[in-house]
Amino acid sequence: MGYSFTSRDVDYLDSVAGRDALSAVAGFVLTPATMLRDLDTLRRDYGDRTAALVETVRLRRRAAAKLDDAAEWLFTDDALQQATPSLVARHRARRLAGRFVHDVTCSIGAELAALRRECPAVLGGDLDRVRLEMAAHNLADAPNVALVQADALRPCSAGAVVIADPARRAGGRRTHDPDQLQPPLPELLAVYRDRDLVVKCAPGLDFDRFALRRPDAQPLPGRADRTAADGYAGLSWDGEVEVVSLDGAVREACLWSRGLTESGVTRRATVLRSDGSSWSLTDAEPGDLPEREPGTWLVDPDGAVVRAGLVRHYAARYGLWQLDPRIAYLTGDTVPPGVRGFRILDRLDFREKPLRAELHRRDCGPLEILIRGVDVDPDALRRRIKPRGSTPHTVVITRIGRTATAFVCETPRVESAADATDPV
Repeated sequence: MGYSFTSRDVDYLDSVAGRDALSAVAGFVLTPATMLRDLDTLRRDYGDRTAALVETVRLRRRAAAKLDDAAEWLFTDDALQQATPSLVARHRARRLAGRFVHDVTCSIGAELAALRRECPAVLGGDLDRVRLEMAAHNLADAPNVALVQADALRPCSAGAVVIADPARRAGGRRTHDPDQLQPPLPELLAVYRDRDLVVKCAPGLDFDRFALRRPDAQPLPGRADRTAADGYAGLSWDGEVEVVSLDGAVREACLWSRGLTESGVTRRATVLRSDGSSWSLTDAEPGDLPEREPGTWLVDPDGAVVRAGLVRHYAARYGLWQLDPRIAYLTGDTVPPGVRGFRILDRLDFREKPLRAELHRRDCGPLEILIRGVDVDPDALRRRIKPRGSTPHTVVITRIGRTATAFVCETPRVESAADATDPV
C-alpha cells in the first residue's frame, strides 16, 4: 500500500530543509538488501521524517521510467501507479490543444503537466487534499494551471472539456466493474452527459459492453459473438473508444464524447513509441478482406488494434488477411513495420506427436510456443516436446474454423520503419 502521506509531510518535503534532506537520502541505495542498514542511518538524522523521505525517493526512482521531469515531484504510491505515462498524456493533450480543460480527478498532476503545454487554461480538481498539495508542488511553475478541492460528481466549471480518470481499485484490489470505480463510471457519464468529456479507463475494461448505444442487437466489430444487448446495465456510449499502446504494451482505453472526435469514428487504436513515432487506425477505414489460404507470414497486430476491434481494418491497410474471423492473427506476404512477423515453415493439424517429430527433424532448440483460441498450456507442451537441437523456432497454435492448427515458424523478427514503408 505504501506510506500514507499527510499534509504535514508535504509541507516539510516542499521546504528548503525537506529538499535538502531528499537530496541526501537520494544518495542511499534503498534496496531490499540495504534497507535495514539505510533506515538505521537515516533515522539518526531525520527521525520521524525518515519514512516520508525514503518513500519519496523510491517513488521518484520508479517515476523516472514513466513520467518526464518528475525528478523533483511528490507522489503517493497509488497515485504513481495510476498516473498516465507522459507520452500517453501528451498524445491526449495534443487532441485537446487550444481548449480550456478541467481534469476533475487530477491527483498529483501527471495529466495537467501535459495539458499545460497545449491548453491556454487548465483546472485540476480532486477530493484528496494531500494529492492536491502534491500537485501544487509538482506544477508550481505552471501559471496557466489552477487547482481546486472538489468532488468530481459535483461540476464546478463551465465551458471546459472535462477529463476524468476514475480510480480502478476497490477494497484494495484492482477492479474492472464500472460501478466499483471511484467515481463510479455510470454516475460520471450521467453527470457530464451534456459536456465534452474524456474518460480514461483501464484497458481490461470490456468496453464492447457499453461502447454503442443501439437498440438493435447487432454484432460489434471483431466480436461475432457479442452484441449491443450484452452491455453493462445502465451504461451506454455513443462517442469514440480509443485504445492506446506504448512500446507494445496496451496502456488504456479512453472514451471521447462525440464533440471531440471525427464524424463516423467509434473506435480508434493509437500506437505510441518512446522514439516519438506514432500511428492511429479507426473504424472509418475499410475493413473488407479477401478469403485466402495462409501467406508467407503470420502477423500479430499491436494489442491496441486487437483491443479496439480493428484487426480487419489493420489487415486491409497492410494488404493482409485473416486466418479465421474470430482470431486476431493475420497472414500475408509482407510484414508491416514495427510488428512481429513469423515466417511460416510448415502447417499441420495440431497433434502433439507429429508436431514433436517435425520439430526434432528441424533440429529445434529454443522454442517459443504461442497460443490463441485453443486450450493448450505452452509450458507443459514445451516440456513434452523436449527440444534438444540448436535452431530457434516459434510454434503458433491457433484455431482455423473448428480445427486446431500448428504453424511451425522461424524465430520472429520485427520490421523497423527503415525496412518497410507505412502506406498511410
